[in-house]
Amino acid sequence: MKNLAPFIVAGVFLASCTGGNKQNQTDKPQTMFTGAKGEVKIMTLDPGHFHAALVQKSMYEMVDSNVYVYAPEGDDLQEHLTRINNYNTRAESPTNWNEKIYTGPDFFEKMIAEKPGNVMITAGNNAIKTDYILKTIEAGINVLADKPMVITPDEFPKLEQAFTVAAEKGVLLYDIMTERHEITTILQRELSKIPGVFGTIQTGTAEEPAITKESVHHFSKMVSGSPLKRPAWFFDTKQQGEGIVDVNTHLVDLIQWEAFPEVILSKTDVEIVSGKRWTTDLTPEMFKKVTSLDQYPDYLQKDVVDGTLKVYSNGEIVYKLKGIYAKASVIWNFEAPEGAGDTHYSIMRGTNCNLVIKQGAEQGYKPTLYVEAIDGSSAELETSLTKAVNEDLQVPYPGIKLVKQADKLWMVEIPASYSVGHEAHFTQVTEKYLQYLKDGKLPEWEVPNMIVKYYTTTEGLKAALK
Repeated sequence: MKNLAPFIVAGVFLASCTGGNKQNQTDKPQTMFTGAKGEVKIMTLDPGHFHAALVQKSMYEMVDSNVYVYAPEGDDLQEHLTRINNYNTRAESPTNWNEKIYTGPDFFEKMIAEKPGNVMITAGNNAIKTDYILKTIEAGINVLADKPMVITPDEFPKLEQAFTVAAEKGVLLYDIMTERHEITTILQRELSKIPGVFGTIQTGTAEEPAITKESVHHFSKMVSGSPLKRPAWFFDTKQQGEGIVDVNTHLVDLIQWEAFPEVILSKTDVEIVSGKRWTTDLTPEMFKKVTSLDQYPDYLQKDVVDGTLKVYSNGEIVYKLKGIYAKASVIWNFEAPEGAGDTHYSIMRGTNCNLVIKQGAEQGYKPTLYVEAIDGSSAELETSLTKAVNEDLQVPYPGIKLVKQADKLWMVEIPASYSVGHEAHFTQVTEKYLQYLKDGKLPEWEVPNMIVKYYTTTEGLKAALK
């Protein structure tokens, strides 16, 4: 950890953090953002997940280069600092973050008391994340949170309370929904909004939902060019959350965002049809490869059967949203096939066509958007589709092209420049959040729909546990 020496000013930064600024020592939020250079000051809380570092993979004009990290000592913190150091020292477009670290056992209380920043970033152990979010909001601090913001039905009311308090305090609570920035998903949404192409969304059935999202993830993977070392607690669903409430957050979000764009939803719009969960099994050798640990910690022993760790990382929810059947499912494998990574499958069923995203071997593991005409669709579909892709969508997305694959099947060809990758989406989300801070508000549909999203995932877990 020799390269981390410049970062580790750990322990105390009392006077330097507060700078004698009385406003930082009150409950009054710093809500008036103008977009001025460095006016956003980040506090990173217990960064146990690599997503915390990805927010800092780029610099932002509006964000001060000093970042205040409050965390317990240990591997989670050191891994985070290593990633930040790698960004600072990379050859191309290096960052210049200056991490100021406090590692006392009262790290959270110290952050609330000192309040050197006005935006808290949280991405890590989810066991008490909802508590942290609520208390941070109560202290008048804006929060940008990695998903999930809540992992159990019992904690869900606390998240609702956090949104209520945020409105009272005039601060913004927002979660990091990176998948909205994936180009095939964006274009799937855009085409679904064109009646001459998509028609209207079908109602679907439980067996064949109108909209389906499936995500396949891997425990062993590369992040920022290096093998990812996962904390052991990541495999404890009491701390990380089950897959049905974790990665499924993205899928439920996309279902709402695509099927009902900018529509304000409510919990009464959701009806859970079914939920199910199943395990991914890890041998001791697999566990060691991704954690560097020779044995399972005591808190994982409850999930060990005959020496194999059984992780409830997989889950599926079938539900109705405003009467439309939807399915969101997440699958965790240990390792991806050669040349592959995390993959996404999606279908939106319209009255004229299906909009399908595939990312398998046939697509070279690259997300690819297809348009499938359905039986009985109008003869004008191809004309409308060609105009939509080759003319109308050229304004916001120049260079995309419609390529006919077969009778009633087309592919949307997308220039490689749009495929920036998952890690770059964190910068895009952060930039959007900074704009919201400058605006002083979120879009009116965002907060109610975040509440509906987490209601869906936690109620889905409740159904799966029955």
